[in-house]
Amino acid sequence: MKFLENYLHKMEPHFVKGGKWEKWNPLFETMATFAYTPKLVTQKGAHIRDGVDLKRTMMTVIFALIPCLIFGIYNTGHWSMVASAGDRDLAYWAEMGPKFLIGLQSVLPIVVVSYAVGLGIEFLFGMLRGHSLHEGFLVSGMLIPLTMPADCPLWMIGVSTAFAVIIGKEIFGGTGMNILNVALTARAFAFFAYPTSMSGDKVWMAGVENTKVDGFTGSTALGDLASFMSDKPVFSDLNAFTESYSFMDAFMGMIPGSIGETSTLMCLIGAAILILTGVGSLKVIVSFFTGGLVMGLLLNAIGGNAFLDLPAYYHLVLGGFAFGAVFMATDPVTAAQTETGKIYYGLFGGILAILIRVLNPAYPEGVMLAILFMNVMAPIIDHYVVQGNIKRRLNRLKAA
Repeated sequence: MKFLENYLHKMEPHFVKGGKWEKWNPLFETMATFAYTPKLVTQKGAHIRDGVDLKRTMMTVIFALIPCLIFGIYNTGHWSMVASAGDRDLAYWAEMGPKFLIGLQSVLPIVVVSYAVGLGIEFLFGMLRGHSLHEGFLVSGMLIPLTMPADCPLWMIGVSTAFAVIIGKEIFGGTGMNILNVALTARAFAFFAYPTSMSGDKVWMAGVENTKVDGFTGSTALGDLASFMSDKPVFSDLNAFTESYSFMDAFMGMIPGSIGETSTLMCLIGAAILILTGVGSLKVIVSFFTGGLVMGLLLNAIGGNAFLDLPAYYHLVLGGFAFGAVFMATDPVTAAQTETGKIYYGLFGGILAILIRVLNPAYPEGVMLAILFMNVMAPIIDHYVVQGNIKRRLNRLKAA
């Protein structure tokens, strides 16, 4: 690897201003800083000298996402085999190798399309603006596939990614300037632009459209739960639902859903990595779960239907709640920046997620909309926290 580093240093003069390949400097700088820590440090106006750059931070998040990705590939393979057989009672941990390979065939193309489209657009804007590729998409490019159904068409992934990068980030100035989480922007676009491919009971298992078994559906746990609000509920009562979707199955992720969101356990492993490395905010994650639990308990006290009566702790392991709390709400660009603001930001995010999920049977999830709304509210939260601090200090000053 020392040879590669020396070679890059040797080639650098050709890409700097005045070099014969000057116009390709953004690409060269991107590749060089991706492989090695930048050699430039701040000389004036700061007392901190740190060799850690944004790419290293982003790579830490990607590392934290690996457990969700690996489990998501296997889970996709399992439910694909379930769809092919038309039998939801197939043993989950049997034929692990074939299931992983089947899942890889569905998930890998989605990841490739996400990165190809996103990085291609980033490169284009980098060339136009004369700077290296923005590091933020290293994470967004992985988050987008993990928030999508396994059977989502590849062209739809590409269009959603393009929309999120251009409209959700680049028009605001690029990485660090966007007001909405890029991955959630892509999913929101896909959900509202192509609703039949992002919801219902035909998209969560790759190949369910081709099953030969009449009446077989690939609905999620939340989809089945929402059916209690219709004239034709899937289950006779709440006990039948909890027997079909046990808490442990939901916690482990052994249920249909978006590729990377089903396993709360894998999300918590990722949370531990983010917190221990100082990349993720413990306050946001804990307050998000707390807000969801509090709202769930309040709705349990009200009661009246299956959604309201579902134990509060169940909500924390169903759908994308844990994935959103760990990887979406903690986005350092779109989340609250003040320490006190992070608590309010996470708390209200968790409350809204469960509130939308339960009180809107047409949309039995809520996490995506809740986090996007809190992205918009984050600057306001920070503003009032800062103003509150200023007011308290002024009062102390007057008292002195």
